[in-house]
Amino acid sequence: MKKLKDVKQYSSYAFGAFGHDAFYATLSTYFMMFVTSQLFDTKNAGFNSKMIAYVTYTMMVIRIVEIAFDPLIGGVVDNTRTRWGKFKPWLLAGSIISSVGLAMIFTNFGGLATSSPYLYLVLFAIVFVTLDIFYSFKDISFWSMLPALSVDSEKRTKFGAIARFGSTLGAQGVIIVIVPMVVFFSQLFSGSHGSEQTSAGWFGFAVVIGLVSFLGALATILGTKEEKSAIRENTEKVRLRDVFSVIGKNDQLMWLSLSYFLFAFSYVITNSLLLYYFRYVMGRAAAFSTVGVITAILGIVSVALFPTLVALIHRRAIYLGGIAMMMLGYILFLFAGSNLVVVLIAVGLFFFPYPLVFLAALMTITDSVEYGQLKSGTRNESVTLAVRPLLDKLAGAFANGVVVTAAIHAGMTGNAKPSDITNAGLLQFKMYMFFIPMALLVISALIFMAKIKLTEAKHAEIVSELERKLD
Repeated sequence: MKKLKDVKQYSSYAFGAFGHDAFYATLSTYFMMFVTSQLFDTKNAGFNSKMIAYVTYTMMVIRIVEIAFDPLIGGVVDNTRTRWGKFKPWLLAGSIISSVGLAMIFTNFGGLATSSPYLYLVLFAIVFVTLDIFYSFKDISFWSMLPALSVDSEKRTKFGAIARFGSTLGAQGVIIVIVPMVVFFSQLFSGSHGSEQTSAGWFGFAVVIGLVSFLGALATILGTKEEKSAIRENTEKVRLRDVFSVIGKNDQLMWLSLSYFLFAFSYVITNSLLLYYFRYVMGRAAAFSTVGVITAILGIVSVALFPTLVALIHRRAIYLGGIAMMMLGYILFLFAGSNLVVVLIAVGLFFFPYPLVFLAALMTITDSVEYGQLKSGTRNESVTLAVRPLLDKLAGAFANGVVVTAAIHAGMTGNAKPSDITNAGLLQFKMYMFFIPMALLVISALIFMAKIKLTEAKHAEIVSELERKLD
């Protein structure tokens, strides 16, 4: 009976992660493709570039400002007391409102994007702020459930691995379906032919992703249960003015945050520019679906290996070894050119370690809940776990700016063809896609090597000490 209950919890959490990361990939990676290729596709190139930049920088400013409120959102979640727990009400509300918002931003607001562009920007900002705030509630609620499901590191590793399994399938599944799905809805709603993509096609795709995100959240709400323990009951309502103090006093959380942010920033830049590489450098946009198939398979293998690798070489070696493998992928990419086979091998080397590094970071952040509890005397689950989504959103916000800058500088906007890209434009594109991310990865690894001391053994000592104090 207990095994059946565990399977239900693992699968429910995994499906929630599937929908959650399908949503995140759509918003952080592919929305910019919609903006640069469909939203402002007029004959006035100057107007197009200006408006693309305005939308991008509006998003960046909103996300950077809103990110400062993420720890406060974590504090609100931690202070929530309902018969359904503190996470599930926010998970439900966040999934509904963010899904509706996603569908709305994949439109031109009834033609306002071109007929009244500044009114469009105002309305877009309002919708995006609402979407982003409620996505933050959903994001923080979902991932901060992890330490609530178990205080045992081994069981947390299983929950983390199965969640990453779901999120990998969700994110990489978007890569597989995005082109055929956009084309399908373009033909269905716009009567287009062949591989032509239309705004209506992108809207249909966004509606499907929003629905998947909602259903995943619903599965998590209905299928998981928080674990009760003396350690978890050692919780007080955190005053919102003390939220940042709680985070700042947790030195391991702070150093890991800096290292992980640089890692995530590097990854999102390259991953977001990959479709541009296939479309404008290789001239093979249709082949991009192959990337999704390969990375989905590699993601399954990678996540499945994580518990074994943790037992054999521990998280520290996984984090640093994963970054080293990604660097090999970058080096191969530099010599790949338009050779599809070599490009796909480079993609594999680049992507395979990503879920492993993510999980190593997530487990360390999760363990920092008890680390902070031992130092401060109180337990703050959502406030602590809010940091990881904050970092991913911050990386995504800055990466969006890099992606649009790269696209504009390289001439990869509107109806541009591979033959339109100059050698100078290609060199600038490679600088944004490869050289800058490589430098960020190196700095990330150096910080982790020098500053992170919270190992699995150290966490076990902390849990034992907390149990002695609270018995």
